[in-house]
Amino acid sequence: MKKNLFSALGNFWSPASAQVETEITKIEPPFWYTGMKQSTLQLMAYGKGIAQASVAVNYPGAYLESTVRMESDNYLLIYLRLDKQAEPGKMLLNFTIGKRKLTYIYELRQRTRKGEERKGFDASDTLYLLMPDRFARGTEEGENPAEEETDMAPYRVDRNDPDARHGGNLAGIGQHLDYFTDLGVTALWFTPVLENNMAGGSYHGYATTNYYRVDPRLGTNEAYRHLIERAHAKGLKIVMDMIFNHCGIGHPWLKDMPGRDWFNHPDLKRSFMQTSFKLTPHVDPYASEYDFRQMNEGWFADTMPDLNQKNPHVYRYLVQTSLWWIEYADIDGIRMDTYPYADYEAMSRWMEELNGEYPNYNVVGETWVTEPAYTAWWQAGSRLSAPRDSHLKTVMDFSFFERINLAKHEQTETWFKGLDRIYNNFVYDFLYPHPESVLAFIENHDTDRFLGDGQDLPMLKQATTLLLTTRRIPQLYYGTEILMNGTKTKGDGYVRKDFPGGWPEDTENAFTPQGRTPEQNECHLFYKTLLNWRKGAGNDLIAKGNMVQFMVQNGVYAYARSYEGRTVFVMLNGRDQKTILSLKYYQEVLAGHPQGRDVLTGKTVVLDKELAMEARESKVLELSDRK
Repeated sequence: MKKNLFSALGNFWSPASAQVETEITKIEPPFWYTGMKQSTLQLMAYGKGIAQASVAVNYPGAYLESTVRMESDNYLLIYLRLDKQAEPGKMLLNFTIGKRKLTYIYELRQRTRKGEERKGFDASDTLYLLMPDRFARGTEEGENPAEEETDMAPYRVDRNDPDARHGGNLAGIGQHLDYFTDLGVTALWFTPVLENNMAGGSYHGYATTNYYRVDPRLGTNEAYRHLIERAHAKGLKIVMDMIFNHCGIGHPWLKDMPGRDWFNHPDLKRSFMQTSFKLTPHVDPYASEYDFRQMNEGWFADTMPDLNQKNPHVYRYLVQTSLWWIEYADIDGIRMDTYPYADYEAMSRWMEELNGEYPNYNVVGETWVTEPAYTAWWQAGSRLSAPRDSHLKTVMDFSFFERINLAKHEQTETWFKGLDRIYNNFVYDFLYPHPESVLAFIENHDTDRFLGDGQDLPMLKQATTLLLTTRRIPQLYYGTEILMNGTKTKGDGYVRKDFPGGWPEDTENAFTPQGRTPEQNECHLFYKTLLNWRKGAGNDLIAKGNMVQFMVQNGVYAYARSYEGRTVFVMLNGRDQKTILSLKYYQEVLAGHPQGRDVLTGKTVVLDKELAMEARESKVLELSDRK
């Protein structure tokens, strides 16, 4: 609900006359933090005619660097410098508009910890991706959705419509934190939670209309922060999904543009250009200027205006939103949507600045091209993109995604069929400066679910075993552990179905063993077993261990992970029939290890001359030394 700043938390005071109505509706960021390495702070003031104001600051350690008037009179950018002497407190911003003298009280807060103390997600973690609107609906004490949603555009909640909002929220996620810890995941990635004030509701969250406000249909800023506190108490990290490339067409900037260069191709009726969605011009040595500009400056959709990160004021605004949410909400990482669509130089500077402030933090960028060389080009320290450097630590392995989804339909052969595709995918890890910082997945919210319209559990087990034991940061998609399936043949909503049991009225409750079918319980137990081993006894081995892979033999793809004298040997039969496999191929790993314990079954496996493997069987063998 919009509030007059005279009455909102005492933030505004007019010494000239209590009858003078302020023209300042808000300032972003809503508050800031002292002790940041970046000393410059951009404040964006909103209000009718605010550009005509002159500004003075009266606070120890804070200095006015400049004010920037935009093409619209209803915005004013204020650049401050905060030196090391600036302490937390209430800073007075004095505005003069003609004869009016207005004072805005702006808060500077104390950081909860130093930037280097923040640790992001890495290969020791398993990320669990979920869509808040589709996961669970809950209620927190004191919640009053009707009051919070009065300023939202009309929308519809209809769980029978795959494209409408379904009513899931942050409270619902919070009521199931024990489900995640019991399953064995260590980090939760939510699709965007910021306000999407769009006609129809924009349930997915990728059309931001307020960069400093959680969508009130999901909860409040404080509810988000409280959820993260509770998640941390249970050992769960939270990854925030952000979008710098575009915003939603319902953003106030579209109704009243700060300036024409705030967006790329801002005239929707006369010069609209949609992106080609082809990202190769970044690396193509023969790319035309037209192709590059269409990809880079075209709108993602006619409801998602393309922000101009080349504009230094847009750039600073976006950077500050990421820093603010790290400090305010204590998020443990960022997933940046549509990463290559934004301006390369601006994104590189953002990552350099973020890494400087938080050297142990992590950001994963969505880089959707299925060639390993393209993905590696984007990773920080890549020789392929030198002398330019993205400074982006983690990239998404769409090559692995494509190949495992091809392999599931094939019988594994020694020449590029079935799991041999995976062997060849990892051959190109020499391109990555840090293969262990590549994020791998078998599905996500933008793809068909791995199971398609079926329930091939052996193949799912095989793909997941591979995902959770190879040299990557693994990402799971909600509900696959209970055999949720679906394809995009009828639309995105069919791969974003509600988690059964997430709503009070649900007749099925897959959060409990009693509410799951026998097949769902078998799948869930498999995930729970492997994930908790990976989180516990196998964590250093998988997160830090080296990798030795073997060429496909008799339809079997095998590899070893070793660390500090411990070895786990993974074997995957990529055929629909039983195979008898000679173990002579693997003696450099198996020598001295007469047997191993299969993590998936708990059974001891004798490793003599041969090993029988059932159709599509997976084995994860902790090797035992000869006594």
